[in-house]
Amino acid sequence: MTLVLDTAAQDLLFREARTANTFTGEPVTDEQVQAIYDLVKYAPTAYNQQPLRVVLARTDEGRERLVRHMNEGNKAKTSTAPLVAILAADNEFHEELPSQLPAFPQAKDVFFTERPVREQSAALNAALQVGYFIIGVRAAGLAAGPMTGFDADGINKEFFADGEHSVLAVVNIGKPGEAAWYDRNPRLAYEQVVTTV
Repeated sequence: MTLVLDTAAQDLLFREARTANTFTGEPVTDEQVQAIYDLVKYAPTAYNQQPLRVVLARTDEGRERLVRHMNEGNKAKTSTAPLVAILAADNEFHEELPSQLPAFPQAKDVFFTERPVREQSAALNAALQVGYFIIGVRAAGLAAGPMTGFDADGINKEFFADGEHSVLAVVNIGKPGEAAWYDRNPRLAYEQVVTTV
């Protein structure tokens, strides 16, 4: 075995996992979400900045506020998923650095005093955390339906009116329903992606 992870776990997290388009009505519990977060919080981020912020759309009112900003093809999926997570980058992540980077608490003032620098760093590092979040959902035995088909400005105004956060993705979460998967699309081969210098 070249990989330490057993074949069943490889399949669960990678080979057999796909974006879900339908879900059963089985609820996703707060305990499941907590377990997912407690796993994925270990994603690597520069300066341990951890800019990902998660808003769970659980109530009918919250769901309606979100669905109106989804692209037409995503509205039904988002309306019916047991749980929907709005994943955003916190552009003010630097305020947490003194406690989260105790070896270099002054990083807040050395590198991140300018908002454009924070926005760029937050977007990249929160995107890394989004990938971990999707894997965490799969590790919980749930299916993830990550989407970027939405009006980002609309979601930001609706849920992050203070201007401190920027939405990156919306993820439908639950047990996969009937005809949840599209056929697997091709993937580039190793030789098409990897070069050695």
